[in-house]
Amino acid sequence: MLKHFNVIIIGAGPSGLSAAIRAAEHDVSYLLLEATQAVASTIRSYQRGKLVMAEPRGLPLRSPLPFTASLRETVLENWEKSISEHKINVRYDAKVVAISRLKNKLEIELADGDKLTANHVVLAIGVQGNLRRLEIPGGDLPQVQYQLDDPEAYQNETIVVVGGGDSGVENALALTNRNQVIILNRAEDFSNLKESNLSQLMESRQKGAVDWLLETKPQSIEKNTKGEFPITLFANTPKGVERIPCHRIIARLGALPSRPLLESFGIAFPTADLGALPLLSTSYESNVPGLYIIGALAGYPLIKQGINQGYEVIEYILGNDVEPADTALLREKFSNFCTDRGVDDVLYKIQKNVPILAMLNTLQLRELVLESNILLSEPSDIIFKRNDYSTTFFSIIEGELDVLIDEDNVPDATLKAGDFFGELALVSGRRRPGTVRARTKCVIIETPRRVMQKLIGSVQAMRRMLNQVAIKSVVQVCIGLSLSEEDLNDVATHATLKSYNAGEDLFHEGDEADGLYLIQSGSVTVSRMIGGREVVLFYVAAGNYVGEMSLVSGEPRYATVRAAVATEAVLIKADRMRDIIARNPEIRSALDARYLNHLQEQEKRKQLESASDGSGAFTSQSTQSNLISFLIQQGVGEATDVLLIDESLCIRCNHCEQACADTHGGATRLDRDTGPIFANIRVPTSCRHCEHPHCMKDCPPDAIHRAPHGEVYIDDSCIGCGNCQQNCPYDVIQMAVIQDQPERSLWQMLLGIQPESLPTTNSAKVAVKCDMCKDITDGPVCVRACPVGAALRVNPEGLLGYASGTSGEVALLSSDEI
Repeated sequence: MLKHFNVIIIGAGPSGLSAAIRAAEHDVSYLLLEATQAVASTIRSYQRGKLVMAEPRGLPLRSPLPFTASLRETVLENWEKSISEHKINVRYDAKVVAISRLKNKLEIELADGDKLTANHVVLAIGVQGNLRRLEIPGGDLPQVQYQLDDPEAYQNETIVVVGGGDSGVENALALTNRNQVIILNRAEDFSNLKESNLSQLMESRQKGAVDWLLETKPQSIEKNTKGEFPITLFANTPKGVERIPCHRIIARLGALPSRPLLESFGIAFPTADLGALPLLSTSYESNVPGLYIIGALAGYPLIKQGINQGYEVIEYILGNDVEPADTALLREKFSNFCTDRGVDDVLYKIQKNVPILAMLNTLQLRELVLESNILLSEPSDIIFKRNDYSTTFFSIIEGELDVLIDEDNVPDATLKAGDFFGELALVSGRRRPGTVRARTKCVIIETPRRVMQKLIGSVQAMRRMLNQVAIKSVVQVCIGLSLSEEDLNDVATHATLKSYNAGEDLFHEGDEADGLYLIQSGSVTVSRMIGGREVVLFYVAAGNYVGEMSLVSGEPRYATVRAAVATEAVLIKADRMRDIIARNPEIRSALDARYLNHLQEQEKRKQLESASDGSGAFTSQSTQSNLISFLIQQGVGEATDVLLIDESLCIRCNHCEQACADTHGGATRLDRDTGPIFANIRVPTSCRHCEHPHCMKDCPPDAIHRAPHGEVYIDDSCIGCGNCQQNCPYDVIQMAVIQDQPERSLWQMLLGIQPESLPTTNSAKVAVKCDMCKDITDGPVCVRACPVGAALRVNPEGLLGYASGTSGEVALLSSDEI
């Protein structure tokens, strides 16, 4: 039996089969090794009747291995036929246990003790043999499984599918005919799904066949001794812990490379992360000369990508040049940048110049660049302004930029090639904390938030670096730019990023001070025990801090701080914070001033509590507390703008609704009467323009956007799928037919508004919601149409200030003084 080959291919999945067929066409001496008794073991493990997708659709198929979107059984039948036609030299039950370098060849040892040698070895073993598991209490119960073989075997069950990737969604869709299915997705949307899977998922939800929870993680699983459901899943959601009784759980959490095995082959990884991918050249060669890696193991999980790589790797081995399928698109992207270099050279320069992008493999970098904009900025060009509502992320390839936090037009920091910025808005969803202006000519990559979120979720090293830099930025913004670089780095290195579910306490009234909490994302409420009951005093939004009162006074915590929504906070330990205060007089002065202001606010509250003017205004501390709690329940905790109606002033003329309808094609964006009410404050059914808009999640045409001043709006590309309406927890989106409006209405004439240019009416409904009249110079017409001043649009801080009888500015300032 022949023991030496030019090429040995390990793994008979799509990429390995493609490589074997291409080697056969070139009449190369090769052998295909498969550890099981059949080819394509991963696809064979798919549930029966599963439709196998051919994604990405625009990517051409280069290999003679046939593949189009079709049923699992059809794909396998076509591949078996192709294997026979090409007389593929395959050896089954050939498990590889070792690969080593012997001078000018590689030696392969099999589990049965046999040894083979080759000039080149192609690893195409995939990652499905090393599935991620639920590392939570109860994760080993028999009702928890990690694969779905036959969906028809289950009926009349409540099944929870954990995982929002293609595998999880495909399992969920296959089970919907006879079962109630709930998907738990840790991400905020389904941005990683293939287009066809996303379309089917949305259609199924519209029919009520499937439901899901986003930004949700399993916490524990308990076995039930009574009742219909054998187990209960406890899950952390943005609104707190949710209890989900069910019959079974199917966890599709992806898989990890078999790292110990690969490292025993001598293959290097860029980081210690278990999910890290091997270091590879652009021709798929590892650090071990002659050892190539393709397919999912190389970070290319889609079947079509793997098939193309199988074709390409044989061409590379034979010394033939092969241009990747996306090269033409990248060449166009770089047409105004580095025109004298090839695409690979430009990509290399990007990774060399920007350390955070060096963490990506070749595919991830190419995808990021294709989804991003290349900005060529001239000196003094503004990239974004302070208080802008944009969430894109920026990487500097060339040039320098100034950061201006204050309004004095004096740079507070300088960014250089290799740096990145925009991470705070990316994380928090809040306004930009400063202005960034080009100092020299610059080349910058601007990446959409959804692309960065996908990478953050899959590249742990990138997530850690972003968290570290975000912590540093939060420290600068919250406690002052006067910190020395040494102090800043020291704080950022030792600070801790902590996550809290809605309703979870950061600290309690009476606790000893453990440090200063900088609110990075989300929001918190501040409450005290007064008269034997807990009274909510304040609301604190992202970009502020809590806990400094005890650090200044040395006394126990003055109040309890609780997450109003899912919140992340940076904790600076008390001893380190006291050292910083001692070394930085400016910070000490600022904290002392806030402390004094806090004492004044305390005295003011005592006076308000004891006063009684009989007018029904919010002079009672108890009433203020109840109102603030009510407003938090209505979404103020994650809002950026809220419509408020003072029912004590409203005369029910309905001018607000009519003006809105007349201005927006006949469909009003608000419902004055249906919103919840407390005392004389009503929060009508109108968009809150959330920090992280729920409506943006799972919008197939990407029709929902955030304007620079924070307005969330829907553009004309809406297809009327209704996903945004279902995802909005506040029921402020409706499906309506937009009418032509060629003439100015009475309200438009009175308010000086030109009618919108609308397309020809058709019967199709589209999603409509408040856009805060973003294109109208004088602001929302609902407010301007109110004849008695009952309608107000305010940010959350201003609204809560109104509730407490103070200005928004005072309310926000007071909220920081705990």
